[in-house]
Amino acid sequence: MVYITNISNDPAYNIALEEYAFKKLKQFDSIFILWINSPTIVVGRHQNTIEEINTEYVRKHGIKVVRRISGGGAVYHDLNNLNYTIISNEKEEKAFDFKAFSYPVINTLANLGVKADFTGRNDLEINGKKICGNAQAYINGRIMHHGCLLFDVDLSVLSNALKVSKDKIESKGVKSVRARVTNILSELPKRISVLEFKSLILKYMKDEYKDMTEYVLTDEDKKEIEKIKTEKFANWDWTYGKSPDYNIERKNKFASGKVDVYMDIHESVIKSIKIYGDFFGIEDVSKIEELLTGTKYNHEDILEKLKTIDINRYFMGMTHENIAKAIID
Repeated sequence: MVYITNISNDPAYNIALEEYAFKKLKQFDSIFILWINSPTIVVGRHQNTIEEINTEYVRKHGIKVVRRISGGGAVYHDLNNLNYTIISNEKEEKAFDFKAFSYPVINTLANLGVKADFTGRNDLEINGKKICGNAQAYINGRIMHHGCLLFDVDLSVLSNALKVSKDKIESKGVKSVRARVTNILSELPKRISVLEFKSLILKYMKDEYKDMTEYVLTDEDKKEIEKIKTEKFANWDWTYGKSPDYNIERKNKFASGKVDVYMDIHESVIKSIKIYGDFFGIEDVSKIEELLTGTKYNHEDILEKLKTIDINRYFMGMTHENIAKAIID
């Protein structure tokens, strides 16, 4: 295993660095990165950015918005939020095993006298309150896992910057984001800074992986990362995307995540379709959108098309019937 020291607070650069390490530094079986962003909202790969953020608040407060390549939901970062990335070569069946990649955080907190528990799909909690959300991407035998640790984040900004969908509020029986999250610092017996906490996690990894060494990015690496940043993660089209005209909008929530579908239906045929949500999957849902374009808008035809593919590769933990229901009753 190698670790990469990253002192950048530029969110587009940091996500570009992740992707570069994930897809290009394949000479390393495992890579570990710790990083901190300036105030930013990071949306999941399949989310509709406009519906996840409080646009007016974000613009007024100079909060940046970027899209990552993994699924899951939107998260808020600031300079007191710590992010960690673990990239490793793994068999496909280990994809979305979030708990296995959470032990560096769980064990570091245990060393500080705090018990953290893995709960739900992908969360870490202390005393029933969320302190970390996790997400993953899987491509050709390689997993990129990243976690967003609320260390001493301004929770008032978090709750204002992120729109909380009505179904999440109802399903969790809470009134706001703030009511179900907490900062790690609030739970520690002794105050430390986010940079000290960052050092403790790196120390844990070095103790756990005795052969771990530092990989220093070359000038060529940095040039490629800047190119990815400019062409993709700092690009409006990637972050916000282009939604088709639609005359049908459907929103469904399943145990494995939300699925929002926008469609243009003409003469009972799907002319265009866009799928959003906080679900996870190995394959890009654009393939599903292509598959269903031109299909008659009835349950039987849609389900028949869906059954030609392995639905779990696109929507982890869901069935063909779940997705057919998301599109049409």
